[in-house]
Amino acid sequence: MRAYPRRAPLTLAYVCLLLVGHVWVDRWLSVDRAADVLGYLSTNLDNLRDHPVSALLGSVLFFDGTLTDVASTDFVGTLITLGLGVCCCLAWVEHRWGKRRAIAVFLGGHVAATLLTAVVIIVALRQGWYPTEVRQSLDYGVSYGAQTVLAIGTLALPRRGRLPWAVFVLAWPLGGADWSAPLPDFTTIGHVVAAVLGFGLSAVPAFRRQRVRAAAEASDAGPDRGAVAESTSTAAGAETPPSV
Repeated sequence: MRAYPRRAPLTLAYVCLLLVGHVWVDRWLSVDRAADVLGYLSTNLDNLRDHPVSALLGSVLFFDGTLTDVASTDFVGTLITLGLGVCCCLAWVEHRWGKRRAIAVFLGGHVAATLLTAVVIIVALRQGWYPTEVRQSLDYGVSYGAQTVLAIGTLALPRRGRLPWAVFVLAWPLGGADWSAPLPDFTTIGHVVAAVLGFGLSAVPAFRRQRVRAAAEASDAGPDRGAVAESTSTAAGAETPPSV
């Protein structure tokens, strides 16, 4: 934990931003004002048509869950998405591949899962599987991005633990799904799509290789270290190989 700020500074800053945003909406704003803010940032069909960029980017500044009602299922969702997804898996991705790739994976999973789910909603509305009110549904939060990095987090586990983890990542949203139509509710579809995206990325060779930070540092400092080693070996009267 002491090394967390050094290993994943971007994730730590993002978690702090999420907590501040949650307190701002939940405690400082009135109920009506909070509903207006979250309604504007919701990634429903109407908002994606009217202001897609604001909805897609603004929705990941808040998390849909609770930090106080520990006996509720919402708190379990918070533990999975904010706790395991953002605090653990996103931090691991940042430390393993760097800030830029962590941002790309998290935002890419969020945006891609949202847009693909929107296509499913459009088809379901045409077939009469979803009510028309779903166009204005409240849909915001970090869960799609978190689901993507949860899936990629399988690479952090030993081989014997990867299959159970993959089953967990796919099963937890399906466990609370609403099957009132031939399809589950659209948020369940979004979580499954985000997980599939994450599993797909985890199979890409570039994501299976850890970036080699020490090698780059050694290359940059190579001449100086070599000179120091040579000077030391000369003084000692023996040849000492330079440290890497």
